[in-house]
This record gives sequence, C-alpha cells and structure tokens, in this order.
Amino acid sequence: MSANEQADVVVVGLGPGGEYVAGTLADAGLDVVGVEAELVGGECPYWACVPSKMMIRAGNLLAEAGRVSALAGEAVVTPDWGRVARRIRGEATDDWNDQVAADRLTAKGGRLVRGTGRLAGPRRVTVGDRTWEAQRGVVLATGTRPRIPPVPGLEVTPFWTNRDAMAAKELPASMLVLGGGAIGVELAQVYARFTCAVTVIEGQDRLLSQEEPEAGDLAAEVLRADGVTVLTGARVRQVSHDGTEFTIRLEGDGEPLRAERLLVATGRHADLAALAVDTVGLDQTAGAVHTDGQMRAGEGLWAVGDITGQGAFTHVSMYQAQIAVQDILGQPGPDADYRALPRVTFTDPEIGAVGLTEQQARERGLRVRTSVLTIASSTRGWIHGPGNEGFIKLVEDADRGVLIGATSAGPAGGEVLYGLNVAVHAEVPVHRLQHMIYTYPTFHRTVEAALGALR
Repeated sequence: MSANEQADVVVVGLGPGGEYVAGTLADAGLDVVGVEAELVGGECPYWACVPSKMMIRAGNLLAEAGRVSALAGEAVVTPDWGRVARRIRGEATDDWNDQVAADRLTAKGGRLVRGTGRLAGPRRVTVGDRTWEAQRGVVLATGTRPRIPPVPGLEVTPFWTNRDAMAAKELPASMLVLGGGAIGVELAQVYARFTCAVTVIEGQDRLLSQEEPEAGDLAAEVLRADGVTVLTGARVRQVSHDGTEFTIRLEGDGEPLRAERLLVATGRHADLAALAVDTVGLDQTAGAVHTDGQMRAGEGLWAVGDITGQGAFTHVSMYQAQIAVQDILGQPGPDADYRALPRVTFTDPEIGAVGLTEQQARERGLRVRTSVLTIASSTRGWIHGPGNEGFIKLVEDADRGVLIGATSAGPAGGEVLYGLNVAVHAEVPVHRLQHMIYTYPTFHRTVEAALGALR
C-alpha cells in the first residue's frame, strides 16, 4: 500500500477495557480503529468471567440441593452437564460469535479491523499488510494468554486451558488440574460437583497462594468436602498421554496420577514481543507494560487491562480504560489508585479480598493489627447452617488506625467485600467503623465483631 491509513486513535485488543476505550472515544467523535485478532469482548465474556460463573451457579445449586436434608426435608438431583454447556453456548457466548459486540462498536462509529496488531514505531500499528498512523495515539489492550509450564512432555499432549474447560460439551470422567489459583480451584469445584473425579496439583504449600493463608486452607477444605483430591507442595516431573488418558509423575516417590483430561491453570502472561513493543522503546522481555497514573506508557501510547500487570481482572481493565479515555480526551482526572484492589474467587464459599494481605503489609514494614472471625460464629452464619464455611480477616495499619486489607469469605463473601472495599479505599478510621450500625442478622455483621477483635 502506497500510503499509510489515518486514524485519531488505534486500539489494539478489544477485550473489556479495549472495547470500552474504542467505543467511548468513537462515541465522542474521534476516528477510532479497533484491532482484534479473536473475538470482540475478549476473554471475559467468552472463556472466563461469564461462562465460568454460569458453571459455578449450576454447581452451587447442586450443592444447595444436597444440604436440603439437613434443614428442610429431602431432595434428589441428577447432575446434567449438558444443560450447563447449552446455556453457555446459547446465552453467554452465542456459540462464540461476537457479531453483537462488533455491531456495538461500529454503531458508535468505530472501525473494526480483524487481525493481529503490531506496533511499527510511535503512533503506528500494522495489521497484515496495512499500516495505520494514529494522530492522537495508540492504546494497547491485548490482555494475556495462559502460561504453560516447561514440564517435560506437556507440550505434546492435548491438555486443556480454561478455554477448553468452558467449551466442553461433555463432562470427563476424571480430570487433573495443574495450578491451585483462582481459575484452578473454581473449575475443580464445579467439575467435581458434576461428578467428575478431580485432583488439584499445586506447587506452592497452599492453594490461593497470593491470598491470606486462611483463604488457602478454606479452599482446600471445601474442595476436599466436594471429593476433590488436593495436593500442595507437589512438583510435576513429567506428563504423558497415551491417546486415552494423561499420566502425571510427581517429583519423589509415589504412584503416578492418571485422568481423562488435564487442565493447565498455572497463571497467565503478556506476550510483549508479539506486539513489537521494542519499536517504541519498551522492553519486549518485560512481564508487563508499565504505565503512569494516567495509563500512559509513552508518548502517544497508553495501555490498559491485564497487559499492565495490575491484576487479571475485568474490573481493573474497565477502571483503567476510563482513566485512559479521559486522558486521551484531555479531561483532567485522578491517577489510578490500586491500594484497594478487590478480587473474588468464586468458589462456594466465595473468597473476596481487598488491599494488602497480612504478610504483604509486614513485608512493607508496617506495624499491623489483625483479627480473624468465622462466619459460623455470627448469628446469620449459625442460622445459615450447612454451607456456612468462611471467615472475616482484617488487617489494620496500627499507626494510622485504618484498614489496609481484608478478606471476606462466606456464602456471600464477594458481596460482603463491598463494605470492606469502601473502608480500605476511603481510609475510614477503624474507630469510626466500630461506631457504625451493622444490620442484624446479616453476614456482614461479622465485620463489626472482627473490628472489636483486632489485636
């Protein structure tokens, strides 16, 4: 092509954050080109947040039915994975067709270009044999991809990632899960509740190793109650597949593990080399694109979402996208603030957390006070009965008298987290929180007791 094509802004990657940036800027009258190699909307609506929560909702209903006999009579249920698979195809993903999302962007005036975008110098993006020059700049929002550990034999086997697990039409009889983070434990519990024999293999000493130790202990407890075999501190030595089943051999002595399927859930990473970030002076071997508080990664360059290394969460991507949009439009706004970054592992019980863990706070040299109270110790927890596993843990900066971290695990852990999120974000003094009126009998009333138990 003799001349480069022109645009005001080019957005590379149309996951939740990228789609928001492209659509909002187009709505504001800018000439926007959105580049997407796969589906408009990204990982969240098609292979992560939305379909996984549909699975979890179904699995939780099965578990609740199993608790009826303790409280209300008798109930008999027959798990049917086909219903879950059909709902994911019909309601969540439209059978992995993104036409609705694509039309949403073009209806706002944005231009959709399908293909893999690469930087070609400042304010320049190539897709195939076409090159765009962005007058205002480029926004990188390409997300991350599964990290596959360098285990001998693994690469040549037909292992699953989260995408395969979400798209499965039929339930395997057995499954091995490599990784005990949020994705691994959520899917392990769901599959187990639909009668799949599941084993989770985690190299760290506990599950959910980035969260409080109590969270990892709780996750292991509830998974085992659902029939999941949980192996922590386990290192995989070799993986093989004989055409029918997987075999995993762990370091040390012991019988090999075998299953019909193998799910690899060992984290995700950004591929900066594929974006050619070196053409704009960035390190393509880095783990993330580093930005300032306005999401600027360089002159005429912004980045939002997982690629920034601030947590692989849709809500972070959307938060950053709003900041980037304001900056591109020249509208002053506050810098990104991650002090009160919330996250939820949607197991049953849900495990929500915000801010720093106790260990992170101590590693920063802070003098802390903490408390841990079980949900079962509250009136609502006692009333709830079966399924009331969980706890509230608070981490206070003792010198400033404010909460800097909290974990809310329980039947509504993700929802109870909201109040704690506000407290950490707004730095509400603990003494003021202690004089707030807490509704009785609610799960969140446990927070009041935990505040009084800070030591």
